[in-house]
Amino acid sequence: MSENGSGTDEQAAPQQAPQVQMNVLGQFVRDLSFENLMAQRGVTGEVTPNISVQVSLDAKKRAQDHQYEVLIKLNIDNKSKDSGDALFALELEYVGIFHVQGVPEDQMHPFLMIECPRMLFPFLRRIVSDVTRDGGFPALNLDNMDFVQIYRNELARRQAAAQPTQ
Repeated sequence: MSENGSGTDEQAAPQQAPQVQMNVLGQFVRDLSFENLMAQRGVTGEVTPNISVQVSLDAKKRAQDHQYEVLIKLNIDNKSKDSGDALFALELEYVGIFHVQGVPEDQMHPFLMIECPRMLFPFLRRIVSDVTRDGGFPALNLDNMDFVQIYRNELARRQAAAQPTQ
């Protein structure tokens, strides 16, 4: 309060940062492919699997205000450690539609590429587990993914690609 008791202070209250709001509006499988290559070739006997998981992320603005589409694309190959023969191949594109507000523009891209996939991951994991089990293999339970590291790796890859070769 000022000395005259009017309640007007020369210092204004500090401006509060806008509250971040995120809602998942929808999520769905855009594309799914699973091939049991081992059964197609008639491989029998014990095999030791060697599983390779590749992840790519993408995000784009939708026509509606504050709405974004986030895509997680998985390519999973399972090959025999002994022979190198493919056992199964799984490709999955999983999409989430998000309503995001209150995120500063300069932080929107990392938010979409880290926080949104983190929200989708448990559902994606369940789909992979169910599909591999229903495809004739033990259920594949994916380990947690570090989306911060995936984001950093993608930034580094893009920077390296943008460097002129000498």
